[in-house]
Amino acid sequence: MTKRTGLAGQASLLPSVLGFTDGILTALTLAAGHLTSAEQPVSLSLTLRVAAAALASGAFVFFVARYAELRGQLIRAERQLNLTSHGRLASGKLGAAVLQEGLMSALVSSFGSFCGALVPLLPAALAPHCRWASILAAEVALALLGSGLALVLHGRVIRWSMGLVLGGLALSLIGVYLRIV
Repeated sequence: MTKRTGLAGQASLLPSVLGFTDGILTALTLAAGHLTSAEQPVSLSLTLRVAAAALASGAFVFFVARYAELRGQLIRAERQLNLTSHGRLASGKLGAAVLQEGLMSALVSSFGSFCGALVPLLPAALAPHCRWASILAAEVALALLGSGLALVLHGRVIRWSMGLVLGGLALSLIGVYLRIV
């Protein structure tokens, strides 16, 4: 039982981290122009709408990517087993399990996207006088995510952290330039 829980935790790590990171980056891209502008404060309504958009797009993108990856694994297994008819593994119980795995991963990822989008937006809505603090909160969260990923993947903490921080800064600048929201 413990081993299964450990595997389930590992299986949800990637969708969680990707979802959270995607949510932060989506919110920065969509709302950075609004976050850095003194024209109008970020409302709680805007915060929830952007977070909902991050949830919806994150769920769809992650489901398609995960489902395609798992279906591809079934196709490779068919080839390795030299099965004469293609699609048999995908049309049976394994196919149903792949679909369920894709849906569950998308659910975890989309929840992470929603929560991640709140990181830069909620501070701006709750403390409108500290607009740049919301971008700083997002960058700190990205640095921590990078550190965690590096530790789990046995990578270099500085490289992973800086990669995510620089990506966040780049998307913030794009968001300021585009002023989408």
